[in-house]
Amino acid sequence: MAVIATHNKTRLSIVLYDGVDPDTGKDKYKTKSFNNIRLDATPDELQAFADALVPLQQRNLYAVEKNDHSILRES
Repeated sequence: MAVIATHNKTRLSIVLYDGVDPDTGKDKYKTKSFNNIRLDATPDELQAFADALVPLQQRNLYAVEKNDHSILRES
């Protein structure tokens, strides 16, 4: 049987650098996530959205992540 993947959710996360943990010396990060992103949003549109939000933050941008969720069903 073939398996069909149905894309049903996308989340956009903006990861911001939050300095160094004084106890461990490791970098710290904060993540701002946005749910219900249009399923057909292009990478350029998502990057433009992130670029518009980053100047409003107090921290520096580390990464922009797109997380897709799909449901698998046997056909």
